[in-house]
Amino acid sequence: MQLSKTEEQLMQYLWKLKKAFMKDLLTEFPEPKPATTTVATLLKRMQDKGFVDYKLYGKSREYYPLVKKSDYFSKHVNGLIKNFFNNSASQFASFFTEETNLSVSELEDLKKIIEDQIKKQQ
Repeated sequence: MQLSKTEEQLMQYLWKLKKAFMKDLLTEFPEPKPATTTVATLLKRMQDKGFVDYKLYGKSREYYPLVKKSDYFSKHVNGLIKNFFNNSASQFASFFTEETNLSVSELEDLKKIIEDQIKKQQ
């Protein structure tokens, strides 16, 4: 399952806050803030998709994520590599390093990350 852009924005706020009531989530949105009913609808759809759940405190709901940000991002990146780069991490890396204007320092950091991962897997 995938989130829409607006659901993803709301999920980003929930990941940041870890758990939140409606008022907490509304505070995170920039002006003009969406209507409470709009956010409630988004949360219901996200709950139906299995991304969030809530605890009931009287009439108030405290929402929390069921999916980790890293898991969601990982699935996204893997889908991107599969769909746009012929399932080739090398093609993705080539595109990423050529098209993002990384500095030499950033490229060196990436190189170190890759070398460290190679050592872990050996």
